[in-house]
Amino acid sequence: MTGETKKTEFRTGGGEKLAAALELPSGDPKAFALFAHCFSCSKDIKAAREIARGLRAQGFAVLRFDFTGLGGSEGDFANTNFSSNVEDLVSAADYLRDEFEAPSILIGHSLGGAAAIVAAGRIPEVKGVATIGAPAEADHVAMQIGEQREEIEKNGFATVSLAGRPFTIKRQFLEDLERQDVLTCAEKLKKPLLLLHAPLDATVGVDNASRIFAAAKHPKSFISLDSADHLLSDPADARYAAHVLAAWAARYLDEDAAYERPEPASTSGASSSAPAFADGALAKSINGEALAMTMSIDGHPMVIDAGTAAGGANLGPNPTRTVEAALAACAAITAKMYAKRKKWDLGSVEVRVRRAASEDDHAPHLLEKELRVTGELDDKQRQRLLEIADKCPVHRMLTEGVQVRSRIG
Repeated sequence: MTGETKKTEFRTGGGEKLAAALELPSGDPKAFALFAHCFSCSKDIKAAREIARGLRAQGFAVLRFDFTGLGGSEGDFANTNFSSNVEDLVSAADYLRDEFEAPSILIGHSLGGAAAIVAAGRIPEVKGVATIGAPAEADHVAMQIGEQREEIEKNGFATVSLAGRPFTIKRQFLEDLERQDVLTCAEKLKKPLLLLHAPLDATVGVDNASRIFAAAKHPKSFISLDSADHLLSDPADARYAAHVLAAWAARYLDEDAAYERPEPASTSGASSSAPAFADGALAKSINGEALAMTMSIDGHPMVIDAGTAAGGANLGPNPTRTVEAALAACAAITAKMYAKRKKWDLGSVEVRVRRAASEDDHAPHLLEKELRVTGELDDKQRQRLLEIADKCPVHRMLTEGVQVRSRIG
């Protein structure tokens, strides 16, 4: 992995010195990003480190730091709160602006994600905000305090065990959480927002991502982290998040080096006036990964990879599985559009596509497609929906043949 990790520090408005690590890529950074870690964590938690270095490998500079009173930073954690976390983020942005370049991207994990949404309005250079497992309400974190909340309310403070470590929580911390309105800040954000969340997150339920997504204005995107846990303790999940973040961020940066569309090249047999790629799909190799590719489909980011048996890292679906997924989705969309036009009582649609057994998993052979529908439909309507699903554009591309004209740029 190219680049370096530079230890640094900066001061808050209150004078506390905060410890930080700046991930610098080799060469000029495409942009600077600022990373806010999860509640009671530190800049060196596995997810923060893996994501920051994954972005570094993609050409981004990333500053991750310890909030006041945590890790190597000065200050008393007991005197901090959500508002002070936001102030720390603004101070970190000021440091980057003064010493290097203001952050274009804010990334926040868990409560740090909520803080990033709130802080973004105070950092004018920010072009996009990304959250990972973020709560829709700041006082969601109070759930981790549990039964000791009553003790805090009564005595003004209590020692609480968080992730196996003792922390003093004061009443002011809870009162500050109650005053926050993350959803209103998301609604007023007026910047691109990316939400990454694991459906099985047991700490911050995925319904939080749904509420933030509903509150925010476009452009907004949601990416499922599949089986990841809240802390992204599996490095593969953190690396996947980094790849998605890089692909998403590139769309909103002035210097879009990650997604430069190739100019038409004049080659033998090809016209010099051939059109450049205006939209469609674009794949680009990922530095440090054997086979994984960042994908942009009309600007929507994802990661494609080969399985470990084929030499990849399994960071995303493989290309042939993606074709099968396109067939399934296209069939379902076409069936729904037809039923709506006919005013049929179609409830849910589910399409499963499987490859028939073959010695070569990637060779063309039989695809088995199964359509399942619910609703008040008779047998004739159900059969018609199956016929219509077989007329979807992807089905026709695969069965009627399509020509591919290739050139090198």
